[in-house]
Amino acid sequence: MRRRPGPSARLKLALSYAGFLFVAGALLLAVVWMFLLRYVPDNSQGLLGVSPNRYLLVRTFAPAAAAAMLFLLVFGLLGGWVLAGRMLRPLTRIADAARTAGKGSLSHRVRMEGRQDEFRELADTFDSMLEQLESHVAEQQRFAANASHELRTPLAISRTLLDVALKDPARDHRELLERLSVVNARAIDLTEALLLLSRGDRGNFTRESVDLSLLAEEAAETLLPLAEQRRITLGVTGDVTGGAPRTTGSPELLLRMVTNLVQNAVVHNFPAGGTVTVHTEAYGDTSVLRVENTGSVLPAELVATLTEPFRRGTERVRTDEHAGVGLGLAIVHSIVRAHDGILDLTPRPAGGLRVTVRLPAEP
Repeated sequence: MRRRPGPSARLKLALSYAGFLFVAGALLLAVVWMFLLRYVPDNSQGLLGVSPNRYLLVRTFAPAAAAAMLFLLVFGLLGGWVLAGRMLRPLTRIADAARTAGKGSLSHRVRMEGRQDEFRELADTFDSMLEQLESHVAEQQRFAANASHELRTPLAISRTLLDVALKDPARDHRELLERLSVVNARAIDLTEALLLLSRGDRGNFTRESVDLSLLAEEAAETLLPLAEQRRITLGVTGDVTGGAPRTTGSPELLLRMVTNLVQNAVVHNFPAGGTVTVHTEAYGDTSVLRVENTGSVLPAELVATLTEPFRRGTERVRTDEHAGVGLGLAIVHSIVRAHDGILDLTPRPAGGLRVTVRLPAEP
């Protein structure tokens, strides 16, 4: 937004300093007049006939006072200009960094030196904001690149299958249709996952009262056939001593969050004989959902990256038919963040993963 040009902050501060000195000098002269000169007799004999009278003192004092006031005014302007420049120098560096960031260079930092004060705190806060912004932009760029790559793969496969069918009209179309159906289903799943992830990041949804224990039971019931197919024991427990684990949010998004966690726990498990435990409880002003599963021992550095988009966790135990698109835990993280919650992923010492979701309890 364009604004009309006005006086700079440095000029305003300099004028303020000069005005302050001028007013202070005027007050000092007023005090001298009120408490000194007013008690000097105003007659030709003066005080006891030996000291000057008020008329002579005023004539002698007035030029010196005027010169002093002029000196204070000039000194206030010059000194205020210099002091204002020194005080505003950190703001100039911050403004330069902001202009550099506005041109697209987010790697620039103010890095204000010196002891901690208001300007250093502002500079450090600005540096922290630039760091987070740079990280967010880099993450979005990686996400866009990965999404483009993931969406291009099924489209390229579909194009190849159609080209083969056009070159060989006598080929059995049933096999072609089956393969196209699989590729199309994968593209649809990926597109829906991207839309859901975008919706969770925006956080524009209607909040309702939600019972996490009911969502856990619904998700477990839905995924029970998958668990039985893989011979995984799936159980749901709850602690009602602290009340129902209720929170406020989108029932649809929270159900998808629980479903993704339970599905990941079932898929990334032992080929057979594993277990998955879903536990809910209310702890103070927090509603807790905890999903644990068995599996291989996971390194901590791998667990720290599982919430990144398109991170499939290839070192985890899984079957090829459930490779997924690598957005399961990314969607969970996005939904938890949109509901002002905390997501904690911890590798179990005996193997497997413990995922804990802490959401604000319903008031």
